[in-house]
Amino acid sequence: MAKRDYYEVLGVPRNADEMTIKKAYRRLARAYHPDVNRDDPESEEKFKEVTEAYEMLSDPQKRQRYDQFGQLGYEESRYRSPFGFDTFDMFGDVFNMFFGSPFATGTRTRPSSRGSDAGIITVITFEEAAFGTQKEISLESQVRCPGCNGRGSAGDAGLIQCPQCWGTGQVRTHKRTILGDFVSSHTCSQCEGRGEVIERPCPECRGTGRVTQKSKLRIDIPAGISSGSRLKLSQKGNAGFRGGEYGDLYVAVEVLPHEIFTRDGYDVLSEEKISISQAALGAEIEVMTLDGPERLYISPGTQTGETIKLRRKGIPHLNGHGRGNHQVRLVVETPKDLSSEEIKLLRRLAEIRRENVGDGTPDFLQKIKSVFR
Repeated sequence: MAKRDYYEVLGVPRNADEMTIKKAYRRLARAYHPDVNRDDPESEEKFKEVTEAYEMLSDPQKRQRYDQFGQLGYEESRYRSPFGFDTFDMFGDVFNMFFGSPFATGTRTRPSSRGSDAGIITVITFEEAAFGTQKEISLESQVRCPGCNGRGSAGDAGLIQCPQCWGTGQVRTHKRTILGDFVSSHTCSQCEGRGEVIERPCPECRGTGRVTQKSKLRIDIPAGISSGSRLKLSQKGNAGFRGGEYGDLYVAVEVLPHEIFTRDGYDVLSEEKISISQAALGAEIEVMTLDGPERLYISPGTQTGETIKLRRKGIPHLNGHGRGNHQVRLVVETPKDLSSEEIKLLRRLAEIRRENVGDGTPDFLQKIKSVFR
């Protein structure tokens, strides 16, 4: 079944900028996250679809290829160079064509090329980022062909000497100029400099030694990781050409926003509303932390904006010891819809403090305005 257009998945126009795409992804990732929708089996598929779309459109190079070729064109070109040859060899061949290669007299057999690195995004909650977790991720990568064990050849056919370069990996060209005869060499196009060609290519991988395969992998996410961090898994990327070693897998970590907490380094930040009475007289209240409820003591005369620090109640240090702090910012909340008894008490307090106050009714401001009309 054909995949939906990635722009349609995220609900953004095709000319959307990076910030618009990121905001759309965060909104949808939170809505479809499996931890939030445990009773909805379809949400996991939607979450994977949203993550796949964001992985494509957040990378400028991937997005450019997707816009140019579409989904099918991108899939065909994602594991190979867009030009069909090695850039380093291209410049080497240009140099040799004009100046020759005096050292290219023997066999130039290149080793099997290393596989390309792969990348994927995983989304975790604020608490998972704080304390660490394990995640199962789904991959679609290139692995060594099981039919030929990565050799690229069918059965016992193996490799034979390249008939074009006679096993040297280089093709020599003689040029006669007014300055004399020049000999140049360039990489053999038939064997790509390896000196050997496959006698009978493997029908499963068509001689490349690798096939595309879907798999699942469990990864450990360390405590204290922050949004935007990348985890490197060595040799978990794509298989190399004809038995070449595997590339690496990079896992980008995206942390969902929390309803209560925000983060500043290893410190956790939150706000707590208190009443005028609590601010004036002091109080003991309960606040929520990463470790659960904690008792917080408020000093008499506390003002809006003051911060109380709960030591070692923040984010654990990444790959280390200790934790940050939890900083609670206090906000004094002015009461509304006062009862007549409360108004009397506040007016009595104002009289004692010799303060000029209103009568506590909603139309008091209108009375003041009428004086100046």
